[in-house]
Amino acid sequence: MPQVVGRQSLMPATHAEDGIRVERDHVYLAPPDHHMLVNRRGMVTLTDTELVNFVRPSADLMFESIAAGYGARAIAVVLTGSGHDGAMGVTAIKQRGGTVVAQDEASSEFFGMPGAAIKTGAVDFVVPLDEIAAKLVALLGRDDAR
Repeated sequence: MPQVVGRQSLMPATHAEDGIRVERDHVYLAPPDHHMLVNRRGMVTLTDTELVNFVRPSADLMFESIAAGYGARAIAVVLTGSGHDGAMGVTAIKQRGGTVVAQDEASSEFFGMPGAAIKTGAVDFVVPLDEIAAKLVALLGRDDAR
């Protein structure tokens, strides 16, 4: 998956490692079969605890950890995927003043996850896949998409 994301991003994409500190302008993906949590100091914790919503890694757990650590500075993006994982997590992000972006149905291969997030009422922006990067740059108030 890092190779797939890396081909589409100007930022380096890697699997996160337990105990690392996330760096600006990097993309971190949860490794297979591990939940990824991020604390307020930007430190990653990987766990292989029970499945959440029948999956591991779980977007809900990651979003909830980011909501707890970053509050109104948190931004969640829900991309194509089946099931409803992420819906509880985006609610946590929104309740703490964060921002939520979801991929639109037309550009989603599987609309389960974005659709479930949208149904929560916590999604601020529903955006086609090819416009999500620009939306994030705009939300961050940056001049470039480095």
